[in-house]
Amino acid sequence: MVAIGAADWNAAAGISGRRRRRRACRLWRDSASPMRRLIRLLSLRLVAALLPQGRRAPGHPQRVLVIKPDHLGDVLLLTPALQALRAALPDARLTLMIGPWSADAVRGNPSIDALLFCAFPGFTRKPKPSLFQPYSLLLRMAMLLRAGKYDVALIARDDHWWGALLALLAGIPRRIGHNTPEVGGLLTDALPFDPSAHVTIQALNLVAYLIGKKPHSLQQASPQMTAPITSEDEQWADDWLAAHGCRDGGRLVAIHPGAGGPAKLWIVARWAMIVDALHAQGCTVVLTGGPQEYTLVQAIGSRLPQPPLTLSGEATLGALAALYRRCELVLGVDSGPMHLAAAAGARTVVLFGPIDHRRFASWGAPERHTVVRSGLWCSPCSVVDRCPRGTSPAECMTTISVQQVLGAIDGANRAAP
Repeated sequence: MVAIGAADWNAAAGISGRRRRRRACRLWRDSASPMRRLIRLLSLRLVAALLPQGRRAPGHPQRVLVIKPDHLGDVLLLTPALQALRAALPDARLTLMIGPWSADAVRGNPSIDALLFCAFPGFTRKPKPSLFQPYSLLLRMAMLLRAGKYDVALIARDDHWWGALLALLAGIPRRIGHNTPEVGGLLTDALPFDPSAHVTIQALNLVAYLIGKKPHSLQQASPQMTAPITSEDEQWADDWLAAHGCRDGGRLVAIHPGAGGPAKLWIVARWAMIVDALHAQGCTVVLTGGPQEYTLVQAIGSRLPQPPLTLSGEATLGALAALYRRCELVLGVDSGPMHLAAAAGARTVVLFGPIDHRRFASWGAPERHTVVRSGLWCSPCSVVDRCPRGTSPAECMTTISVQQVLGAIDGANRAAP
């Protein structure tokens, strides 16, 4: 546990009123976190020791549950593993449990037989209703899963102790995941955890272990992500581009500047400079965003003498993917739509700051996906809601220069087939 000394409290003496109270609360919260984690770890190990582990069914599993609590991008990064799982177990019933916020990411995915939805605590992006709500939900979902009589559960997020505990309480006899401190004790099969491994490779390794293959063996087949694109989405994209005067053969570039955490964002004025440079190169630029990113998209466009096309909240996820498929290049910060673009087959240039690009870069051929980062000493820190060092905007993003991004665009264009 980190101790809070008198000097820490006195350091706030020159900060008056609200700022002093805010800093004191932050110091207490940060110091208490290690103790909370220790209590949780000991509690989870006690539960794992007391509960029956179940009995494994012989032969190949017939009912497989995959638990993935994350949002759009991470669920798309799981789809290569779902393909591999379906190919290896064509007769098994494969059920994917995700948050309702990710439903569109796997709409129509042929690898899945059934979807279950759970508002996973910690992933709702809303305040926790009460102290006990995560545990009452845990018990209700465990009773639901017991009726499914699953043979095996894959915990497809390496640190998701809640999902591993859910599988244990549901009586699933075989539980496969990664051997992280809070998860490993809840599993029957805990794979070695490599904190630098890409999350798609981690998921493929879970599948390889289940079907008796060597680690990384499934990666050699270069499985691709699955984008949720229908024929209706393709038609929508064609109609939208035609309505906005985009001719076949034109150089179309999309930019998605928004992200799920403010610490991932780049500076508005710099995005405007990128758009201006692309216009000078003869490109048609479309700025994309969700409904909550309308203001950001408009702020970039308002700085330009030649306004770009904008698409903010008007398209379904599949339609947006179909639009990205028609782009020469898609630019943005680390976000779900950038993974959507990669899944659709677009080339990408992605700006990374607080998140580890080794684990969460676009999945696919390296020559088609470029990472831009400043290399600041404290990056990646994995904190997306604020910069832990108090810089606003986050310094790991502001130290990425316009010249770096333009150089990445030129490099991506040169590497294009």
